[in-house]
Amino acid sequence: MTRIDDPDAELVRRAKKGDFSAFEELVARHERRLYNIAVGIVRHAQDAQEVVQTTFLSVLEHLDRFREDASFGTWISRIATNHALKVLRQRRSRPTVPLETQSNGDSAPLPHPDYIARWRDNPERLAQDRETRRLLAEALEELDEKYRLVFVLRDIEQLSTRETAEVLGITEANVKVRLLRARLMLRERLTRALGDEATRVSPGHDHA
Repeated sequence: MTRIDDPDAELVRRAKKGDFSAFEELVARHERRLYNIAVGIVRHAQDAQEVVQTTFLSVLEHLDRFREDASFGTWISRIATNHALKVLRQRRSRPTVPLETQSNGDSAPLPHPDYIARWRDNPERLAQDRETRRLLAEALEELDEKYRLVFVLRDIEQLSTRETAEVLGITEANVKVRLLRARLMLRERLTRALGDEATRVSPGHDHA
């Protein structure tokens, strides 16, 4: 059944009937977002571009199989994510555990911050700083893959919790837990770089 809330529904209908201009419009709408998702996973521009190209080739080949019970954007995001993960597996030259089964640690206690301090500047202003963005990129690189994927999809690409769960093939509860863990770990990393040492308190210390 077609989702009436899908803004791509009419273009998809036309593309399925062989209207290539409609398919080109779908590419134009989603190309940049898919590139951002891919580069967030594979961390290299050239590999990300290859992922996007492969994704749209897969979409063109299998468009008739799109059942439209999810939005078109969610469907192609999942395809792009799978292609990006394949690139990572090829790069590592060894098999990896499928994302759906990477649940170890999701139920473990949340990480406790070791470095607590006020940031030296307003967080909104820091977010616009080039050096801060570089630090965030480095921190993302250090995150475990399953946490980085959720952070990229939810906080960078602004997918909903439900959409992220559909793209990654995990439950919404797992999305929420992994996102919280990713945010905590990233904040810890950034606080070490941006925190005011004079305001640092020891873990467990009452700093209210």
